[in-house]
Amino acid sequence: MSTPRISRRGLLGGGVAAAGVAGAFAVGRASADEGDSGSTAARSYAFRGEHQAGIVTPAQDRLHFAAFDVTTDDREELIGLLQDWTAAADRLTRGEAAGEVGPVEGDPLLPPDDTGEAIGLPPSGLTITFGFGPSLFDRFDLADRRPKALRRLPHFPADALDPAKSDGDLCVQACADDPQVAVHAVRNLARIAFGRASVRWSQLGFGRTSSTSTSQETPRNLFGFKDGTANLKAEETAALDEHLWVGADDDPAAAWLVGGSYLCARRINMRIETWDRQPLVDQEQFIGRTKGEGGPLSGGDEFADIDFDAITGTSPTMPVDSHVRVVHPDFHDGARMLRRGYNFVDGSDALGGLNAGLFFIAFVRDPDTHFIPIQNTMAKTDALMEYLKTTGSALFAVPPGIGEGEYVGQALFE
Repeated sequence: MSTPRISRRGLLGGGVAAAGVAGAFAVGRASADEGDSGSTAARSYAFRGEHQAGIVTPAQDRLHFAAFDVTTDDREELIGLLQDWTAAADRLTRGEAAGEVGPVEGDPLLPPDDTGEAIGLPPSGLTITFGFGPSLFDRFDLADRRPKALRRLPHFPADALDPAKSDGDLCVQACADDPQVAVHAVRNLARIAFGRASVRWSQLGFGRTSSTSTSQETPRNLFGFKDGTANLKAEETAALDEHLWVGADDDPAAAWLVGGSYLCARRINMRIETWDRQPLVDQEQFIGRTKGEGGPLSGGDEFADIDFDAITGTSPTMPVDSHVRVVHPDFHDGARMLRRGYNFVDGSDALGGLNAGLFFIAFVRDPDTHFIPIQNTMAKTDALMEYLKTTGSALFAVPPGIGEGEYVGQALFE
């Protein structure tokens, strides 16, 4: 598990960072300094370790996620890209430049090896997490090492998928408490990939929608409800071994993935204007929790045990189609997932409504047992589906952590 440390770059004054930064970024930095556990923008997380950072790391406030298509057919060029990405990510998460030289220190007659928009900014808790998509294994002599669970996610009922916002050979998840730090990371990794991989699609996110540590309060989604109350937490080590990390006996073909996980991504548009016109009592019935405190409708505070047998009048107190009941582990053989999603607002659509919603990210040990059955049930029976439209979908295998002298996914290629 990655542990936080303070970078010397965090000693830089905040005034340099703020000067010349647009208002939205300034707001992001102001909120980043007021984290749930008193953290500051100088916080950083080790890139190397047993597991990749950005999974059980306390969820940061901002996201830049990108999926890439590999454009080279040369296996050695792909390995070279992963080596270059590893070196750059190691530097970036320490609050350093993406390249060895830096944005202003090199030959003035040559392009800098870092784009420079993060000059003077502290690490802001940046984590960079890499994943491999199923399509990657159709090339580069990798077919016999493709995990059996790694394939395109099925087309679930009511999906309205845009192929241009789905799938990919590789993915990069950059999370930070400063949006410019996260964008800078993906921008420079994409630049490094030139000639070997290109961005297929990307997504910006703000306002985490789940807590991944007991030190964090439960956040709210764009429907105004607390989200991810029962999420897996970093402190639940036994549960993480059971539900999150790929085990040694899971798949003989995927020995290289032991200690890693699977990343399920879904771009979910919310029909916010329609939702906002619903009475409060109906909203709470759809969710299964109170909007204020987040307690289950069966009674108690947010973290109270849910009584699914409770009856109000002649009907279940927890409606059978309420979101909380439909996805609860009690009805899915105890399966749990680690959710790490973000809100997004991508402007307005042609009718003037917000193009907004949830960029859902979940890490699971096995999508065949911990995601696909739950998503199928939700798509068919969840009352919330009337207000949701999934427009993007992807699945990636996330290799285990990177040791000193290694590059991400090295065991896959050796």
